[in-house]
Amino acid sequence: MAKIIMKTPLVEMDGDEMTRVIWGWIKEILLEPYVELKTEYYDLGLKHRDETNDRVTVESALATKKYGVAVKCATITPNADRVKEYNLKEMWKSPNGTIRAILDGTVFRAPILVKGIEPFVRPWKKPIVIARHAYGDIYKNTEMVVDGPGKAELVFTDAQGKETRQEIHEFEGPGILMGMHNTEASIESFAHACFNYALDQKMDLWFAAKDTISKKYDHRFKDIFQEIFDSTYRHKFDDAGITYFYTLIDDAVARVVRSEGGFIWACKNYDGDVMSDMVATAFGSLAMMTSVLVSPEGYYEYEAAHGTVQRHYYRHLKGEETSTNSVATLFAWTGALRKRGELDGCTDLMDFADKLEEATKTTIEEGVMTGDLVALSNLPNIKKVNTRDFLLEIKKRLDKLLA
Repeated sequence: MAKIIMKTPLVEMDGDEMTRVIWGWIKEILLEPYVELKTEYYDLGLKHRDETNDRVTVESALATKKYGVAVKCATITPNADRVKEYNLKEMWKSPNGTIRAILDGTVFRAPILVKGIEPFVRPWKKPIVIARHAYGDIYKNTEMVVDGPGKAELVFTDAQGKETRQEIHEFEGPGILMGMHNTEASIESFAHACFNYALDQKMDLWFAAKDTISKKYDHRFKDIFQEIFDSTYRHKFDDAGITYFYTLIDDAVARVVRSEGGFIWACKNYDGDVMSDMVATAFGSLAMMTSVLVSPEGYYEYEAAHGTVQRHYYRHLKGEETSTNSVATLFAWTGALRKRGELDGCTDLMDFADKLEEATKTTIEEGVMTGDLVALSNLPNIKKVNTRDFLLEIKKRLDKLLA
C-alpha cells in the first residue's frame, strides 16, 4: 500500500532510557512503513537538555504552539543521583512541568481497557478519566533551605509598590520553605476544559480539593469552578443528563473506590499526578493509560503517563532481554496522529491511528503480551513476548486490518 501523506508536521519530543529505545522501534516497525512521517524533532534526552541548558525543552513547547500537535516520549526529571550519574550542570526541572507551564491547559488521562485485564478495584466497570490541572502549584515552586533561626514571610508587592506581608513561620532552628502560586486565568481555563470535555464525553464531572484546610488557595479553585458552572454550563449539563459536583479530596478517594467508574475526576496539579498513577495501576498498569494535554488555545500534546523504565534500560544495555510494555507510548503516537489528521482533514491518517490501536488491543486480547500484563491477565494460553517482539506481533495484526 502507498504510504499515507501528512500535510502538516507534528512536534516529536524524544526522551530517555528504555522508552527512548521503544520510541525508535515504534517508528521503525509500526509507523514509517505506513506513514510518510512529517515531524519537527526535538531531543529531550537528559544529556541534550543539559547541553542546551534546557533550552531545547522550551523550544519544543514553542514549536507545539506553532504546529498545534505534539507527541512526547517519557523523560527523566533529575534528582541528586541523576545529577551525579549524568554529570549535569544543575538539577534541571521537570520537562513536563516546563512544557505544561508554557502551554497551560489540562491533562486528561484515561485507562486503556482490554479484555482479560480486570481492575484491582472490584466495583470498577467503566473508565475513570483524570483531568489534571497542568499549571503552577509545586511544579512552578520556589524553595529555600533555612540554616537557622529567623522569620519567614509571604510578601506581595503590587504594581504601585505597596507591600502586603504575612508571617509564615518563626524558625527556631534549621528548616525548609516553599512558595507556590497559580493564576485565576489558568484556573478558569482548567474549569472550561473540564466542563467541555465532560459534555463531549457525556460523563459526570467531579472536582476535588481541600478547601477546608486551604481556605484561600484551594477555596479559590472551588469558587471559580462553581461560578463558571453556574453561569455557563449548568443548563448544558442538565440537557446532556450529566452532573457536576465538588467534594473534598479525601472524600473523593473514598467515593472513587466504591464507584463503578464512568466519570471524570478533576484534580489540582499534584493531586492529578498522584491519583492518575493510582487509577492507572488499579485498572492494570501505568503502561495502559493515555495522556493528553489540551490547552485553551487548541494545542495538544500526547505522551505516555509513566516513566522511562530505568531498570529495563540497564538490562537492555547489558544485552539482556526485556519485556517492556509499550502500549502507552504507542497510544501517544496514535493520539497525536489522529488529532493531526482531524485538524488537517486527513481521514486516512485518522483511520490508520484507529486501526493501530485496534491491532494493539487485539494482540493483548489474543493472549500475546509483555511480562507486566502476564501477571495481571486471566486469559488462557498466554504467550509472553519480549519488548520488540510485542511490536512485531502488533504489526502482524495491523497488516491484516489494513489489507
